[in-house]
Amino acid sequence: MKPLWSGAIGFGLVNIPVSLFSATHASELDLDMLDKSDLSNIKFHRVNEKTGKEVKWENIVKGYKYKDRYVVLSPQDFEMANSKKSKMIELSNFVDEDEVNSIYYETPYYLAPEKNGMRAYALLREALLKTHKVGIASFVMRNKESLAILKPTENVIVLNRIRFKEEIRETAELTLPGKKEVKPAELQMAVSLINQLSSKFDISAHKDTYTAELLKLIKAKSKGQKIKGPEMKVVHSKAKDLMAQLKESLNTKHKKAS
Repeated sequence: MKPLWSGAIGFGLVNIPVSLFSATHASELDLDMLDKSDLSNIKFHRVNEKTGKEVKWENIVKGYKYKDRYVVLSPQDFEMANSKKSKMIELSNFVDEDEVNSIYYETPYYLAPEKNGMRAYALLREALLKTHKVGIASFVMRNKESLAILKPTENVIVLNRIRFKEEIRETAELTLPGKKEVKPAELQMAVSLINQLSSKFDISAHKDTYTAELLKLIKAKSKGQKIKGPEMKVVHSKAKDLMAQLKESLNTKHKKAS
C-alpha cells in the first residue's frame, strides 16, 4: 500500500513516526461515462476560462481571492501556515469510545509505525487497549484540518476522521414524533421483537450482493441475452393495527445473521 501521509503521533512528549494508509476501497463497479450516440468515452479537461485552451497539471497553481485579486499559494505556504499540524497527529485527550456519537464518524485509515517508532507505537496501542479509551487528535492532510479518533483494532491503530460539530446539521427543521405517541404495550412488544432479532455483529455475514448481481447482468447483456426484470412482491400484513403487526412479527421465524 502507498502511504497517503507521513508524520508522527504526538503522545505527550513522545513522538511516534507513522505513515497513514487508506483502510477502505470501493466495492462498486467502475462505470465509465459514454456518449449515448456512439458509446465514446466522455473526457474532462482543465481549461483556461479566457482562452478555452487545456492547461497542463504542472502549470496549475492554487489561489485564494482576497480583495478582488488572487493570492497564489505554493506547497510550502501550506506547511508554513502551521508546520507542526502538517506533520503531527497531536493527541489532545482520551475519552470512552461511546462518548463519540457515530454521526461524527467520516473516514477510517490505518496508522503504521516507521522502523524507529515500533516500540512507542506498540506502547500506545497496548495502553489504549488496557484503558479501553480512544485518543482525540487533530492533524492537517491535503490542506484541511481534521479531527480524528485513534483506536486500536487487533494489532493496528486505526485513525478515523470525525466531523466538526459545526458540520452537523441541526434537526430543528425536521418534523419528528414525540415520546407521547408511543404506547407502553407497543413499546414492550417492539423491545421483544428487537431481543428476538438480536445477535452478535459479524461483518462477514453482510455482503455487497447488488454489485455481484449488476456484474451478472452486465455479463448476460454482453452475450446478447435478454434481461427480464424481477417482479417485486410486496407483502402487506393482514393486520392494520400496529400492535397486531408486532405480534405477527414475533410469531414469524426470522433468519439471523451470524
